[in-house]
Amino acid sequence: MSTWSATLPALRPLVALPGVYLPQHDTRLLLRALYREGVGAGTELLDLGSGSGALALGAARRGALVTAVDISWRAVLSTRINAWLSRQAVTVRRGDLTAAVGDRSFDILVSNPPYVPAPGNRAPRGAARAWDAGSDGRLLVDRICDAAPRALRPRGVLLMVHSGLCGIEDTLERLTSAGLRAAVSDRAVIPFGPVLRSRLSWLRSQGLLDEVQQTEELVIIRAENSGAATPHYARPKRPAPGGGPGGSGG
Repeated sequence: MSTWSATLPALRPLVALPGVYLPQHDTRLLLRALYREGVGAGTELLDLGSGSGALALGAARRGALVTAVDISWRAVLSTRINAWLSRQAVTVRRGDLTAAVGDRSFDILVSNPPYVPAPGNRAPRGAARAWDAGSDGRLLVDRICDAAPRALRPRGVLLMVHSGLCGIEDTLERLTSAGLRAAVSDRAVIPFGPVLRSRLSWLRSQGLLDEVQQTEELVIIRAENSGAATPHYARPKRPAPGGGPGGSGG
């Protein structure tokens, strides 16, 4: 085990239906960053792309009021099963990113989106929806950046993990242009996983990897809503507490 991974929180075993992303290094890195934010009782948190629900459950165990969203019905069901098995209250909705929660706003928005560059820009199907993100890896990353200002309350925080292969500076610039204070809070280097190994030739042909590179950099992007009004969006009102379970996506 590498030094950095030894410092990351452990993940409890989770149920994942076929095609649903199981937690890996990026999940643990993001969970550590989430815990540093002081998530606790009363924190309202939105998990975009919940997968099997690891991040949602980690926050719920600390007392947060969690809404988890995924576009995959199998992910929605997996998150609901894991919440039930863990005896944690998580509102789970199926939908396309923040469209699933309307104009609600949150204290924390956390996301482990698909970010692996893939040939073509068509939306992936099946299990590949958990990792394939178009030729530049930004199919959902850009949409999350654009949605974050509307979904965050003043002083609210976005935490998003992605690979160095899909443009760290692009993400920082996009979030800054949207009126958020953005920076890289964590970095880690890990060996290529099976998905990247399966498309090394294509990645190298695109100039995304050199011929000898065998590791991938993961980063946590942290962006805070300063609370100042921007021309990009109207600040949403704080919703009344409550809300029942529904469908969700991720």
